[in-house]
Amino acid sequence: MRTVYKGFLGLLSSVILTAAVLLPVHAATADSEQQQAANKLSDLLSSTQTITGSFSQLTLDSTGTQLQEAAGEMVLQRPGLFRWHTNPPLEQLLVSNGEKVWLYDPDLMQVTVQKMDQRLTHTPALLLSGDVSKISENFSITYKEGGPMLDFILTPTAKDTLFDTLRLSFRNGVINDMQLLDAVGQRTNILFMDVKVNEPVDADAFVFEAPTGVDVIEDGE
Repeated sequence: MRTVYKGFLGLLSSVILTAAVLLPVHAATADSEQQQAANKLSDLLSSTQTITGSFSQLTLDSTGTQLQEAAGEMVLQRPGLFRWHTNPPLEQLLVSNGEKVWLYDPDLMQVTVQKMDQRLTHTPALLLSGDVSKISENFSITYKEGGPMLDFILTPTAKDTLFDTLRLSFRNGVINDMQLLDAVGQRTNILFMDVKVNEPVDADAFVFEAPTGVDVIEDGE
């Protein structure tokens, strides 16, 4: 997927010379388009300081068979704060204060506490709430625009990532949906609803205190 097919060279010298001249121009154009896409996405994301709303999430395997369906609510605030609550029967709560992340599973009566992984390729939620100044260093980005919709396709430049491609779609400048595709073809589609941006949020949303009797596991230990 990351391999670029450059076509073939003809037998005539004129074709070879033309290709030799055009290839550097094509590379420069591609770099320019990549930077343009990165700048456009960065502008959209950085203009949003807070996001609240609900979501529905659907996970499919490589054949399109449904693996999991869930719904919940979210609160996000730059830089790096988020609260992601998935409703029962698959209830989980993911909370970040920008330095640590708590993953609470009520069914297991367990919470795992880890340091925040600041890599955008490892924590997709950071694309909506974190520092996007280095987004072009983490991803190869393309985009297409149609009416009120603006779609970005992000391909990680590193190999040790949780996904192979990530699509972010905006409607009238507001996040609409997200799709993650992993190496085995599994797709996770997240649709955002009732989205409100740049409204005040309660700071307590990013504070987590483990309920009495819950097992607390620090840093995966």
